[in-house]
Amino acid sequence: MCGFSGFIDYNKTSSKEVLKSMTDVLTYRGPDDRGYSFYDEANYHLGLGHRRLSILDLSSLGHQPMKYKNLEIIYNGEVYNFKEIRKELIKLGFEFSSDSDTEVILKSFHYWGEKAVLKFNGMFAICFLDRKNHNLKIFRDRAGVKPLYWSWNEDLLLFSSELKSFSEHPEYNKKINFNALGLFLQYGYIPQPHSIFENTYKLKSGHFLNIDLRSKHIEEKQYWNVLDYYRKPKLNLSLNEAIEETERILISSFNYRMVSDVPVGLFLSGGYDSSVTTAILQKNSKNKINTFTIGFKEKGYDESPFAKRVANYLGTNHTEYYCTQKEALDIIPDLPDIYDEPFGDSSAISTILVSKLAKKDVTVSLSSDGGDEIFGGYSKYRLLKSYFEKFSKIPARKQLSKLIQGINPERIPFTNTIGNFNTKYYKLANKLGAENSAEMLRYYSEYFTFKETRKLLVNKYSKEHTYFENSILLTNDKNSIDSMLATDYLTYMVDDVLTKVDRATMSFSLEGREPLLDYRIIEFVAQLPPEYKIYNGIDKYILKEITHKYIPKKLMERPKMGFAVPIYTWFKDELKDLFYEYLNKDRLEKEGIFDVDEVIKLRDKYFNGNKENVRRLWFILMFEMWYERWMK
Repeated sequence: MCGFSGFIDYNKTSSKEVLKSMTDVLTYRGPDDRGYSFYDEANYHLGLGHRRLSILDLSSLGHQPMKYKNLEIIYNGEVYNFKEIRKELIKLGFEFSSDSDTEVILKSFHYWGEKAVLKFNGMFAICFLDRKNHNLKIFRDRAGVKPLYWSWNEDLLLFSSELKSFSEHPEYNKKINFNALGLFLQYGYIPQPHSIFENTYKLKSGHFLNIDLRSKHIEEKQYWNVLDYYRKPKLNLSLNEAIEETERILISSFNYRMVSDVPVGLFLSGGYDSSVTTAILQKNSKNKINTFTIGFKEKGYDESPFAKRVANYLGTNHTEYYCTQKEALDIIPDLPDIYDEPFGDSSAISTILVSKLAKKDVTVSLSSDGGDEIFGGYSKYRLLKSYFEKFSKIPARKQLSKLIQGINPERIPFTNTIGNFNTKYYKLANKLGAENSAEMLRYYSEYFTFKETRKLLVNKYSKEHTYFENSILLTNDKNSIDSMLATDYLTYMVDDVLTKVDRATMSFSLEGREPLLDYRIIEFVAQLPPEYKIYNGIDKYILKEITHKYIPKKLMERPKMGFAVPIYTWFKDELKDLFYEYLNKDRLEKEGIFDVDEVIKLRDKYFNGNKENVRRLWFILMFEMWYERWMK
């Protein structure tokens, strides 16, 4: 696991010192080694910088940038099947001087070109420079586990593992993209390919950038699309056959992700995803696996007893730690720096804490994300399917939806005591007129509706296209579970869950691996009938049945929680002053970004005891703290 940055500057104003600054701001992603290449070409300056966290082949032979003939590579991530690819290349006549996956990736690209990426099973952002053919290519892994930002403006191309590198370049213009800010307020994260800054983008998962260095032509191409597998005919397998094949792929995936030259552990919440991962790996291991969890004193948020119960049953070397309000308060000021783009998932706090805990004993930790989005683990899928079935029977529902949206909910009597009534009202109206369940999911996922967001922002906020719209065309079945799964896989999973884990783990130089995001799993499960995933009303049925082979069902039955944090309680208590410090009239008026009256009204409703969704205030707080860190 590493971090990298680079530039192509046709103005020829960049330097190696700028490259070092852009790269070294990512030192925590790679504290073990650093490397830089700077080229002063006739028409441009080109820089490649790398910070290394040594996981495979800890020697200097894994140093980057790494060169082979006309090619040069900088790379962040892991390719777990590199040993098999290496054997294939040896048969083709290639020789190797290191035991690193980087050398295998580089020589794979030399032999197979762009198609080499289809051989890679792993998580990665990879940059290849071909000096002979004047070309630069940057790839992002299929699921989007590893991040990659890029910016193109005024003949300057910047790219990096994190957005903060761009602030180190003197010619980078940090101008807020208000459409992206609107998306953040709606969802609590900024969906790919958008970013908080104008002319700046996330490289989409399963895509690569192709840059012709002579013509300046930049093209983003797709090499893998999860929707292709959902669109395929469903496999003719019985449910038992589907469960057996899924288990076989899981075992292979999990074992791949234990390959390391440094200690490995697992984040264990006691839920199905982390428990089945731990169970399978512990069964196949001669040694006790290290597991880690974070607990809270507040009822309804503490998963540690469930995790401990599973750990005791499996016999892992388990470590738990209880988070206090003070520790949370100490972490919050660091969030804008760790997440250098506005980020609203408050469970980042517990993920940071568990990463800090794990780093004391291991350098790699497995985080079992993706199970809900692949296997159908969220109750919202059943709920929205039921809603769509009922709403579809209402005559002239689209006309009714428009009529309801034309009525101001604030004028409806006896609703002022209902928490978030306006939001619920607009979301219900939108869902009533939804074309299909995937569109309904988009409205369900909003914290502020589009109308509310336009009202909240002073600058005009226009709609941006995201993957929330793409999966609507997935299937002829308008009430498809699969279309909702695919949507979450391309939105919430990538830009919330995976972003949260990547930045939290890397802030402590800890490599986070995602065993459930092996592409073979999603390619197989996407082709299974949706009724296998939510079977007889049971969410995530296939994964649960596999888990019960390793852990008794009674031990697993408990409410779904995740690494949630009790911010509703905290902000009524020790964290209350943060709202008054950042969401105050003087500060907001000076910035001129939000409608001050709307923010103050929302804040005061919450503190006056109304059942307002504190996450919406948290989003505004996170933006304000980000703004203070990066724009002042």
